[in-house]
Amino acid sequence: MPSRALVRLLWFGVCLLGVAMRPAASSGQAGIYDIDLSGRLAAESRWFPRTALFQGQGSHASGFVVEPNLYLEDEAGRILNVTPYFRYDSADDRRTHFDLREAYLLFSGALGNGEWELRLGVDRVFWGVVESRHLVDIVNQIDLVEHPDEKTRMGQPMAYVTWSSDWGVVELLGMSYHRKRTFPGSDGRLRASVVVDNDRVEYESESGKWHPDFAARYSHTLGLLDFGASVFDGTAREPSFGLCLDCGSPPGSPVTVTGTPGPGSPGPPVPVPVPVPVLYPVYHQIRQFGLDAQWTTGSLLLKMEAIRRSGARNLAGVEETFNAFVLGGEYTFFSLWNTDADLTLFAEWNRDERGRRATNFYENDLFAALRLMLNDVQGTEMTVSVLHDLDKRQRIYGFELARRLSDVVSLDLGAVAITNIDRDDLYYDLRQDSFVQLGINYHF
Repeated sequence: MPSRALVRLLWFGVCLLGVAMRPAASSGQAGIYDIDLSGRLAAESRWFPRTALFQGQGSHASGFVVEPNLYLEDEAGRILNVTPYFRYDSADDRRTHFDLREAYLLFSGALGNGEWELRLGVDRVFWGVVESRHLVDIVNQIDLVEHPDEKTRMGQPMAYVTWSSDWGVVELLGMSYHRKRTFPGSDGRLRASVVVDNDRVEYESESGKWHPDFAARYSHTLGLLDFGASVFDGTAREPSFGLCLDCGSPPGSPVTVTGTPGPGSPGPPVPVPVPVPVLYPVYHQIRQFGLDAQWTTGSLLLKMEAIRRSGARNLAGVEETFNAFVLGGEYTFFSLWNTDADLTLFAEWNRDERGRRATNFYENDLFAALRLMLNDVQGTEMTVSVLHDLDKRQRIYGFELARRLSDVVSLDLGAVAITNIDRDDLYYDLRQDSFVQLGINYHF
């Protein structure tokens, strides 16, 4: 269910829009003149061909997604944009969730020889240029129950100011109300052997989830080079974890055994709760400096993202300042074989200097992919990829196919194959969780 803070923020935004647009209507203007309601309804099914490792997990999950979008604009150019998101999943109650992806007011105007924009409310901000991993993209929290590729982001309450001119673009963000990362429940696939209990979350800051965070970015284009430099100071989006050995069963998955009454205690055996170990997320205060760049020359794009992060904990739970980067590029063959189709090849090297102390897949990995776009009426697009660990045997294969079936209906087909994961690997518990996913979308 939506948090009270987000619901109140959305209601405040609607009321504020009414106040902001009232002068236009009272002065003889039409007030709101552009109203658009769009979005999508999706039915999805996910199948896991391999036997589950843990009790309660199934081999199939189905559900649906509702993602409408409301857009209002008045004659002064002031905008209200609202995008709620709801998913129902039949197998995992943690994957059934609501989020406000966007719910903001947008004001804009001219300043000097440039233009400014102010967004107040819930928004999503994307930074970065590479394909395999969004390394510098740190503003929004990851919605991990959506997909293990960590690319789906949740809405973040913020005040977001941009100023663009001939000399570049400056972005300033003030944020509070930290969003917790989502994790699968005890019945969900793609989880660790020990379930994450999000209700036991801890924060390093005494302000908890209300700690004020700050982020800024400067970006510019110089000839063939596009680059951006960013900084983030505040509560980490990626948690470390503590282990509670006697916290009881994770929420929604009670575990009991039949106990025998002691001597002299009449009556039949009674259920006795069994303490079950759980992980609880801990969010520390971090500072991150980021740099992203793209060099474009004809069909070739060379890309780079790099960060330096302090305050975060490594896999051993020890604070460690570290550097990480992604280097690579893409090359596109246009009008393949004299057709309308384009073929793009990707190659990227992911490196985290923490090595096996890293808290992610990408400590030293090579990513390769090809994307075929037919550029037909149906918008057919197919991507095949592999993420190969250069230090171990691990490989993760990916497949995506998207195609319109009509003006309002589209199909998404995807698959993830996880292979050769070593016993001592961070993601060893996912070795049986390769899956195939099918989605049918209705767009309105």
